[in-house]
Formats: sequence, structure tokens, C-alpha cells
Amino acid sequence: MNTIQKKIYTLVAVVVCSMVVIWVALTYYNQKMQNQYNDILQRYLQMNEVSALSRELVTTLNNYIQTPSNDKLYVLDNERRMLTEAKEQIAQLKNDANLFTLTNYLNLIDSLINSTDRSIRSLHENKKEESINDFTDATRLSTYISEMTLTLFDTELKTYDQFYRDMIKQSELLNKLGLSMIAMITCILLLFTYLFSYSITRPIYKLTQAARELSRGRFDTSVEIAGNDEISFLAKTFDRMRVNINNLFSEIQHKAQLERELQSNKLLLQESQLLSLQSQIHPHFLFNTLDTLSKKVYLEGLEETSDLIASVARLLRYSLKRLDRPVTLYEEVMILREYMLIQQTRFTERLRYIEHIDESCLYIQLPGLTLQPIIENAVIHAIEPLEHGGTITLHIREASDRILVEIKDEGMGMSAERIQQILEEAEPRRDGHSTGIGFSNVVKRLRLFYGQENVIEIDSNKGQGTTVRLLLPKYRGGNSDA
Repeated sequence: MNTIQKKIYTLVAVVVCSMVVIWVALTYYNQKMQNQYNDILQRYLQMNEVSALSRELVTTLNNYIQTPSNDKLYVLDNERRMLTEAKEQIAQLKNDANLFTLTNYLNLIDSLINSTDRSIRSLHENKKEESINDFTDATRLSTYISEMTLTLFDTELKTYDQFYRDMIKQSELLNKLGLSMIAMITCILLLFTYLFSYSITRPIYKLTQAARELSRGRFDTSVEIAGNDEISFLAKTFDRMRVNINNLFSEIQHKAQLERELQSNKLLLQESQLLSLQSQIHPHFLFNTLDTLSKKVYLEGLEETSDLIASVARLLRYSLKRLDRPVTLYEEVMILREYMLIQQTRFTERLRYIEHIDESCLYIQLPGLTLQPIIENAVIHAIEPLEHGGTITLHIREASDRILVEIKDEGMGMSAERIQQILEEAEPRRDGHSTGIGFSNVVKRLRLFYGQENVIEIDSNKGQGTTVRLLLPKYRGGNSDA
């Protein structure tokens, strides 16, 4: 699979390689020019050193002739040795342009050294006149060396004048080339970055549009995304989910048709009324859930989204298959957990759900979809309006010959008028947030199912939360006053 992570690594690799290539090229040419410049400068420094050493040698020789001493002789030998070493370095600078002049220059250095040696030797042999004559020759040769140094400077300048000009032009050309390469690579990288980001954002936009259409009830809108990355896989999964939901709605419509036919039998009026109440499932709940899933698909990975889709599917199947027969309290608790998984994904840390359940109480029977609408009412009216959210607590325990189911929230509470409406089974206008089975609907079905009136209690005060208690007989048809 060509994952998004691989695409990002490729983009980073292209950027890094481009920068490295530019840096290596500029460094190489700059170093090459620097080496050439250093070589020329070294030639001038060596020739200037020879000229200076020749003058120092003559000066030291004159001092030695005037007042001979071992210290002066030591200095004289050291300067003569340094001049010899400098001459050997100058000899390595020969080329076709300065061959004749440089050869004469080296011969003058040898002559200066020889004249110096002869003058010292004559002085040691007490031939002072000959020593002075040799000193005069050494002085003259030193002057020639200085003049020859200037001549060599002039020759070198003429030889490398064009080189200097070429080096300056090459430096300017190199700067322009570097800027051009940077500009060109920058344009290429911008284009590559645009195409890369477009290949990611465009499929996400299509998927978001498809999710929005699905939340509006248009199940015929398919989404097609070419590619072989995570987004393409997600789009295919989303399309399969759309088909499955469409099939579920077709099944719901078919069941609704069958239920309308059953209502024609007046002998089954009470059972028909119960089924009619249970069939009032508002599809907007599914749309809101799918909208939540589409956002999770965009923000998170596929594993959590797969769990949400499975929870929705189980909730739908439960709603469809449990309408025509009683269920156990255990089944109601299980489907309630699926519903809370969806809502906790929607509200994240704002919704906290706590259970305290006596497992021995879960065998009793009751109408399907009894607990979920009550919990849903708490989520919509107690948790959703609060910025910090809140906690919903479920208690199930045995109380005498009944099973007590207590649902408590930390919301703003209900008015006495609203409580009276619920207990009198007066259903208010639906706001489109729920499954369509309202609180009063649950009360009515419980009373029809058990044939009793005292199956529910509601305690609530404004700003102090709401507690709903279901007083469920252990056996259907029981007549307890607990």
C-alpha cells in the first residue's frame, strides 16, 4: 500500500537531496577557486621572502666583518640556511612563462651565497681586502635579487592577470548559477508540495461531502476515490457502510408495512398499540451518528472507526429485531453500552458513564428499547448543554418483589410541569436529536407491558439533576405495590 507516510518521507527525501546537491556543488567550486588563489599568493610570498632574506644576509655579513663574533657567525649561518631553503621552494615555481627569468633569479641567489661564503673565508684567512671585495659583490647581488624580484612580480602579474579576471567572472557566474538552481529547485518543490497536498486533501474533501449527503438521508450518493492509500481504503469501507445502511432502511420500511397490516386485527389492539409505539424510530439519530463517524474517520485511524460502525450496526439490528417480542434486562444493558460507546466518542471526556449492577437482576423481561431512550434524554438535556459535561449513573438492584433500575444525571433538572407531562404520557414535539422513542413513549409502553401504573418515578429539581426510577415487577403481570 502506498501510504501517506511514504509520501511524506518521499517529499522530505527530495527536499534534503536537493539541498545537499546544491551545497556540494557550491562548496566544490568555491574550494577549487580558493586553492588556485592560495597557490598564487604563496608564489608572491616566497619571492618576497627571498628578497628580504638576501638583504638581511648582507646586513648581517657587514656586521660580522666589522666586529667578528661567534654569535654573529651563528646568525649569519642561520640566515644563509634559510635563504637556501627559500631558493629550493622558489625552484618549484618554474613554468613556461617564467623559465628564463626564474633560472637567472636562482643563479643570483647561488652567487650571493657563494660571495658570502668567500667573504667569511677570506676574513678568517686575514685577507680583509678580498673579504671586503666579496662583501661588495654580495651587496651588488642582493640589489640584483631585489630588482629581479620586482621583475618576477611583474611577470607573474602579467601571467595571471587573465586568470584573476576569469576567476572574478567565474565567481559571479557561480553566484548566479547558485541562485538560479535554488530558484528552480524551489519552484519544483512548491509544485511537488502542491500536488502532494492536493492528493491528500481532495479525497478527504470528497469523503466529507459524501458523509454530509449521507447525514441528510441521501443513501444513493456513492464516493469513488482512486489510489491505494489509507484514504482510498477508508472510502471503500464508507461506501460499503452506505449500502448496508440503505439495506437496513429498506428492511425497516418492510417491517413497518407488516406492522400496519397487523393493526387491522382489532382483537390484538393492545399488542398492536405496543408495536406501533416501538416502531417510531426517527432516522435523524442515525444521521447524527454517521456524521460523528465521518468526523472520526477524518481525525483518527480506522480501528476506532470500525468499532463505532460495529456499535451502530448492533444498535440498528437490536432496534429492528426486538420490536415484536420482550427482551431481558441483560440485553437492554448490553445495547445501552453500545449506545454509550457511540456517545462517549462524540462527547469524549465531557461524558462519564458509571454502572452499579447486580447481575442476578438481569433475568427479568421488559419492552425493548426501554433504558436507551431514558439515557438518551439525559445525554441530550443534561450533558450536551453543559460545557464541562457531566456523569450519568446506572444502578440496578433488587427491591422486595421488584427490580429497581435507577438512572441519575447531573444536569439542570426538569420542571414539575415537564415531569407531569411525562407521567401523563403527553409526548412533546421531537427535536430531531433522538431515536424518536420519547420518554413518555417509554412510560406508556412499560404500563401496557406490565398492566400497571406505578412502574416509574421521577425526582428532579432545577439545577440539581434528575433521577429516574423504574420499578419493574419480577414477573410480567405481577400486581405489587412496592
